[in-house]
Amino acid sequence: MMPVTMAAAGETVLVKRITGKDETRHHLHDLGLMEGDQVTVVQNNKGNLILQVKNGRIALDEQLAMRIQY
Repeated sequence: MMPVTMAAAGETVLVKRITGKDETRHHLHDLGLMEGDQVTVVQNNKGNLILQVKNGRIALDEQLAMRIQY
């Protein structure tokens, strides 16, 4: 598995695992990210990401994005 920060802009990936402390995982779930979801990388700027998640977009810094594995 690799962190989503390794995905290129325009790439769609399947979220296999979300790591980190409980509060971090709950925060990502609250943003709409769950294991088994497909997300599309809209923009990858040195690890800082904009992701298309379901019907919305979210921006994540590199540290938080590293918790999302595909």
